[in-house]
Amino acid sequence: MLPSLSDIVATARVVDLPLRQRFRGLTFREALVFEGPRGWTEFSPFVEYDDVEAASWLSAAIDFAWAADPALTRSTVRVNATVPAVAPEAVAGVLDTFAGCRTAKVKVAERGQTLADDVARVRAVRDHLGVEGRIRIDANGLWNVDEAEHAIHALAGFDLEYVEQPCATVDELGEIRERVRYMGIPIAADESVRKASDPLEVARLGAADILIVKAQPLGGVRAALAIAANTGLPVVVSSALDTSIGLSMGAHLAAALPELDFDCGLGTASLLAADVTSEPLLAVDGHIEVRRVEPDAALLDEFSADAERTAWWLDRVERCHAQLEIMMSHA
Repeated sequence: MLPSLSDIVATARVVDLPLRQRFRGLTFREALVFEGPRGWTEFSPFVEYDDVEAASWLSAAIDFAWAADPALTRSTVRVNATVPAVAPEAVAGVLDTFAGCRTAKVKVAERGQTLADDVARVRAVRDHLGVEGRIRIDANGLWNVDEAEHAIHALAGFDLEYVEQPCATVDELGEIRERVRYMGIPIAADESVRKASDPLEVARLGAADILIVKAQPLGGVRAALAIAANTGLPVVVSSALDTSIGLSMGAHLAAALPELDFDCGLGTASLLAADVTSEPLLAVDGHIEVRRVEPDAALLDEFSADAERTAWWLDRVERCHAQLEIMMSHA
């Protein structure tokens, strides 16, 4: 059942949180949070997403605030560190903010940088983590197949756990997976799951070894659980630079999975220089807790977006709510 728009906007607050380092071209992260019968929730699709895509994020927020939680199988979730496309000398400082994390996801293929920059960054991560650390790289689909093959060869010596979204399309993922199969480096799909009209296509076509699932883009915890159950592949639960409220949604998804073979990308509160709560979901001994998060009124006030940006987000919620009404009327 879809709550009314007035029920959503009654408690809605828009925040503008500073980041510790530039990430995805951002230095601040905007998000809208609101409260439902089950607690606080988050709606934070990136600003470039259209209303049809963003409507799935609103559906997820509503699901988390109104629907009962699924049965949980764990009370904490092991998480990875996330290393933006920083210079090698900045790597140690980034990793030190992810307390006890044994795994690092390293951003590569940053526009304006070179493969040599990626190699230097990954080398710095390996030096900091030691031989027992786990390293996964994420290209966000920015390589073509030949570039991906060349880059994976250049980075393979750092003992990669997997390569996330090296290329943009499902066909390209399938091709690069075949080209590097002999190297034993798995290919993970992210954008080919969360931005696809059919999130199971990549698995059905054998184009990936691992799926990245995110609660907000996939329409909520229960929708993501259904995808994970039907894929036949191991999954990694990740986030989209959420506040701790959004990370709580991802933690509930990860805690409800019967099997969780990989560390999850839910430690990204460490990338924020400020959060909506004084008790953020930061990694402790490499884990985050599975719990609901309550915002602090003082922090909501301190990091409140200005009137123009608040109005923009409230208009966006209204448009996405209308999209959900249309979708439900056609169901």
